[in-house]
Amino acid sequence: MEKILDIGKYIEYAVNWLTENFDGLFDFIKNVGNGFIEGLEWLMLGIPFYIFIVLLTILAYFKVGRGGAIFTALGLTLIYLLGFWVETVETLALIFVSTFIALVQAIPIGIWAAKNANVNKVVRPILDFMQTMPAFVYLIPAVLFFSIGKLPGAFATVIFAMPPAVRLTTLGIQQVPRDVVEAARAFGATGRQILFKIELPLATKTIFTGVNQTIMMALSMVVIAGMIAAGGLGEKVLEGINNLDIGLGFESGLAVVILAIILDRITQAFSQKNDNKALKKLKSIFNKKQKA
Repeated sequence: MEKILDIGKYIEYAVNWLTENFDGLFDFIKNVGNGFIEGLEWLMLGIPFYIFIVLLTILAYFKVGRGGAIFTALGLTLIYLLGFWVETVETLALIFVSTFIALVQAIPIGIWAAKNANVNKVVRPILDFMQTMPAFVYLIPAVLFFSIGKLPGAFATVIFAMPPAVRLTTLGIQQVPRDVVEAARAFGATGRQILFKIELPLATKTIFTGVNQTIMMALSMVVIAGMIAAGGLGEKVLEGINNLDIGLGFESGLAVVILAIILDRITQAFSQKNDNKALKKLKSIFNKKQKA
């Protein structure tokens, strides 16, 4: 069928115009971004693997429990024995940087959308677009802007992983009981105090669920980013596919699964713990106000 409307042509013109006129800016961003990612990799690889495993196991023990700690210790040890330790650390560094950048943007946008119905109407279709667009498409502008490497992988990952954090932050704020907010206003609380002392604490569980989903989506995108030389486990998975190496594909895929389960369990545990703390803190605030 003959194409009647060529939207892609205008998108291509826009991307080419940006790359031609802001080449210096993109190079600067690439150098700074690669510096952060490679610096974090250097820092994490500088920690002996056994200390790294012990630290994550201790964190899992206190946040998840004995079962989570055992799985973390055995899973990370298996990854080391399979020879994927360096690739795993590279993947973690890319996930941490991408997730941090995504959350720094997503949480304020989510709060703004929860507070302003017009903003929410604009943001929702944009998030729909970001979530439903095939993940591979994000690699195209990423490579055009920053060439191949770690930063374009992080760039594509940020776009792909942001929507859950925005949506769940908005949902968390909107689900805070109105009577609690009105009671706070009656006690003379300002809008800023209501946000930081009531709404955000009560929305913590939902927001941390968004953080959890952002990390999971970042991990899935990091694997896809292996196609543009982002490094890590993604390149190993891709190598196994390209060479039809079933063993390499299975082992590297297993390492991704282990990493995903560990990150998922720990971040889920953080949401539960912080939710309980938020409720206790809110009760203490109201008790103090009533005594005053």
